[in-house]
Amino acid sequence: MTEQHRIVVIGTGFAGIGMAVRLKQAGYDDFVVLERADDVGGTWRDNTYPGCRCDVPSHLYSFSFAPNPSWSSTFSPQPEIEDYLRKVTDAFGVRPHIRFGHAVESARWEDGRWRIATNEGEFTADIVLSGMGPLAEPSYPKLPGIEDFEGEVFHSARWNHDLNLSGRKVAVIGTGASAIQFVPAIQPEVEELHLFQRTPPWVMPRPDRKITAAEKMVYRRFPLVQKAVRAGIYWGRESMVLGFAKLPAIMKQAQKVAEKHLAHQVRDPLLRAKLTPDFTLGCKRVLISDDYYPAVAQPNVEVVTDGIAEVTPTGIITDDGVKHEVDTIIYGTGFKVTDLPVMDMVHGREGVSLREAWADGMEAHLGTAIAGFPNFFMLIGPNTGLGHSSMVFMIESQIAYIIDALKTMDAQGLREVEVRREVQRAFVDGVRASMRNTIWTRGGCTSWYLDSEGRNTTLWPSFTFRFRSLTRRFDPDEYQTLAM
Repeated sequence: MTEQHRIVVIGTGFAGIGMAVRLKQAGYDDFVVLERADDVGGTWRDNTYPGCRCDVPSHLYSFSFAPNPSWSSTFSPQPEIEDYLRKVTDAFGVRPHIRFGHAVESARWEDGRWRIATNEGEFTADIVLSGMGPLAEPSYPKLPGIEDFEGEVFHSARWNHDLNLSGRKVAVIGTGASAIQFVPAIQPEVEELHLFQRTPPWVMPRPDRKITAAEKMVYRRFPLVQKAVRAGIYWGRESMVLGFAKLPAIMKQAQKVAEKHLAHQVRDPLLRAKLTPDFTLGCKRVLISDDYYPAVAQPNVEVVTDGIAEVTPTGIITDDGVKHEVDTIIYGTGFKVTDLPVMDMVHGREGVSLREAWADGMEAHLGTAIAGFPNFFMLIGPNTGLGHSSMVFMIESQIAYIIDALKTMDAQGLREVEVRREVQRAFVDGVRASMRNTIWTRGGCTSWYLDSEGRNTTLWPSFTFRFRSLTRRFDPDEYQTLAM
């Protein structure tokens, strides 16, 4: 039996929950939110590895309409963020709209409506709003012989909490944002830790501290104080754009802080050399940690820089011929950021998939609307990612744009809106031109920010307030429209 609704939202991370809240506040009640899991949270539900926490300050990494005066520290741990999303879901009455255990298998534009197939049945909708973020599907490297490995294997985003790591010989593959958090957490527990590093990251000090009871009381009694703190954090983060995108020379100065941090925490010159990147700070994601370097400097940790040649039933052989005996392999290899599963799920006009539409790279007008896909809006779409600030700010900007689009459709009696191809092209050309002289493209590295052709289709190359200005109102002249 097919369920019919005006709007279908996909996903219950920050994007999906924020979208649902704003829909209700704008008076839209005929919508459902499809979620494949059994609770809300998105990436903050799925990533439960030891040490998991946000690297954006807590007061900024939250909805502007739902401040949390009870954060325990300046950088929130994963359980608190997951709990925050649960509380927002319930406080704003969103939960009744959610269909848990509904994994979206496909969404097709047919006969002027969207048909959404799930494992629990079909839905139809006038409008589809995708909140399927880029940090949803783990990325696994293709390792020869991995199928013959006799030990335990899992990804950090699918942490095996039933496995006791005490006394085990563990291989960690990857040294990204997840690994630098869980490596210090498991290092004291394991017998041996072999850290397979392809490229060392730049690591900055983490300015984290506990938020005092007095501060929490002030935030509860005087919400404007927390709002002011949030604003201060926001503008401090915005200033970082000067180094990333405007004046790359600034990053050379910031890099000296990272170099000093490394020199202070790693005394062994050989190990320090292994951990020193050969690219400019900011080219890859800048990581923050005070315990990663001390952990990898411990006697039971080996940093391996040779490539992996093959996996045997009892270990890993590197390109130099050395066999590393291990009984556990943990992937810290991130997510499919430029090869999103949604690319194969969503089909627009004439059955064209997003993958086909994006054959020359992911692109969308304002990272939100895609030519050839009527009445389809994407949250956290192409070129909306950030290297310096809170994605929640970008999400709220897109949500406001979509709400204005819905109100415009209602006011003008529009049945369909589809961004004009030339409008999308002009926007994407502008983004790519702005990207040319940024640290992400000229910093001397290869990162997950870039697609297979070397294009940065993930990050926003300017200030976030600029993005908010561009998404402040929906302009129907930029769209092909069809009246009711």
